[in-house]
Order: sequence, then structure tokens, then C-alpha cells
Amino acid sequence: MTDIDAIPAPPDAGSRAAQELPFATPGGVSRMVNAAVAAPSVHNTQPWRFRRVDDATMELYADLDRLLAVTDPMGRGLGISCGAALFNLRLAIRMTGHEARVKALPDPARRPDLLATVHAAPGDPPDQDERLLYDMIPHRRTNRFPFDGRRLPRDVFVDLVHAAYAEGATLVLVKGRTARRVLDMVGAAEGTLAAENSYRAELACWTDPGRRFDGVPGHAVGPRPRNGELPMRDFGLGGARPSADFEVDPQIGALFTRGDGPLDWLRAGQALQRVLLAATAHGVAASMFSQPLDLRPAQHRGDQAGPLGHVQMLARFGYGSPARRVPRRSVFEVLDPVEVPRG
Repeated sequence: MTDIDAIPAPPDAGSRAAQELPFATPGGVSRMVNAAVAAPSVHNTQPWRFRRVDDATMELYADLDRLLAVTDPMGRGLGISCGAALFNLRLAIRMTGHEARVKALPDPARRPDLLATVHAAPGDPPDQDERLLYDMIPHRRTNRFPFDGRRLPRDVFVDLVHAAYAEGATLVLVKGRTARRVLDMVGAAEGTLAAENSYRAELACWTDPGRRFDGVPGHAVGPRPRNGELPMRDFGLGGARPSADFEVDPQIGALFTRGDGPLDWLRAGQALQRVLLAATAHGVAASMFSQPLDLRPAQHRGDQAGPLGHVQMLARFGYGSPARRVPRRSVFEVLDPVEVPRG
């Protein structure tokens, strides 16, 4: 199991490691992929694979065996998850003083599972903000525990908005009655899903205590809201969880993209991860809601767009106790072994 609390530090800008191509050595490949796989993913399915093409190029694939057939049949959540891993990979490449040039969905007709080709080109040394975000990769957590109710300062939320904008997405704070309606929609969607046997079976698969390298372990599920107003996903545990008091007025952000297809899902994932890393840098915790989006019929996606486009993720922000990390698959489980460079 990869210990993502120990991602190797980026090389100094003037060092030999910083000057060599990112995928030229086993150590370089390991550093890049370790950063990528620390990304969040739906139910911690980690639905990605990587293939080293040459010293400067890596391919990112969707691992379709890890697609959630019940809640994510179109692959929206999978695409967002892989987009988050893609952002981490781009950031790790920047630490070597290279630019990450991404070609998304390079061959959709013949290889729809090939989500991106990432090529490292000569560039400037990483700036202070990039280094800060990279340093946050091993510290970012999904926190499903109560927050203390403190409001995010305006400048902090503005920074999160800018993080989403930098990746071509829009983040807005949902307030007042609108926030309550959104949470009611999440709760109704959670109830609809929880009533389906196939959904409960899918959750049981990814919360099985026997899963050592993926899935959602019991310590990451969090308690059950005592007042029942905050619709936290119960992962099929129902009343088996202890209860706790959650914040009365949760701070909810909605992440939008202009379109709603595979390219937009990748974009949303990159924007989401940049937002989450920026939040981590500010000491802000986050957890995600996707239940209403999981129920959105594919045939109606084209007519769901509002002034800001399509909602791709709902996130809850706040301040709370640190959450423990969840397991990750090792580099050699997600990387084509024949492509690891020798020497």
C-alpha cells in the first residue's frame, strides 16, 4: 500500500532530478504516479491506470473495471476522479521545471478509456503557489465528520473560486434558502438510492472491511447527524453509526462546467482537486455530495444547464478535526509494469 503521507519531496529547481525528464527513471515515475493516485475518487474506487510512453510522456486511462455501474453508469464520477488524478500529475510534473501539456481524449473513437496524454515540455521552475499546492497533496482528506460552524473568511472562499476558475470551472457559494433546497435534494436522492438493492450491494462492495488498498474504510465514513438535517451518505450502515451534532448552517459550494460530457468531467475533476488543495492550504476541510447528480438521467443532461452551466459536484466546507487517510493502491498496481524504465 502506498503511504501517501510520505510522497517524496519535489526536487530543488537546480538539482539534477529537476532537470531530467519526469519519467526518465524509476524514481521519477514513482514520484509522479504517487502524487497522481493521492487524488480523491468516488467511493475511493481509484478508477485510473497509467502507461509510460517515453521519458517525457505518460498516458492516463480509465479503469473501467472500477466503474460504479449503479450510481455512475455514464462514467461522470469516474471522469471527475481521473481529472483529479490528472491535476496532481500535472502539478508533480511542474515540480521538475517542466510544463505539462495535456491532450484530453486523444482517440475517443478507438480508445475511449484513454482519457489524456500528458507530455512534459521545457518550462520555468515552479512558483511558490504551485509548490504550496503540491505540498498539500498528501494532506488533503475527505472529511465526513462534524465541522465547528465557523464561517470561511471571504478572502479564503475567493481563493477557492479563483482555483476553480484557473481550471475552466465556476465555484459558487450556495446560501440561505437555496442551500436548504440543495440539501433537501441531496437527502431525497440519498433516500431514493438507499431504497435500491443494487445500490446497497454496490456500496457494500466498496465498504467491505476486507478491502485493504481501496474503498471506504469504517474510520472514514463519519458519524450520523443527530438532527438528521445534513444528508451525509451513510454507506449502507444506517443506524449502526454513532450519532453526532453537525454544523447547523453548512457552507455549500457548487462546482459548474459549461458542458456536461467526458471532457467537462475531466475539467471538473481538475478544478475540484485544485479547489481542495487550496482549501487544505487554508486549513479548510471538505466533503462532497453527488447523490442528486448520480440520479440525473443521461438523456436529460442537455436540458439541465443553467446560467453557469452544469453542476458537477457539491462540496461542504468548514473547519473540523483532522480526518485520517484512506488506503491507496501502490504504483505498481496502477502502472503498466512493462513500461517502467530501467536503470
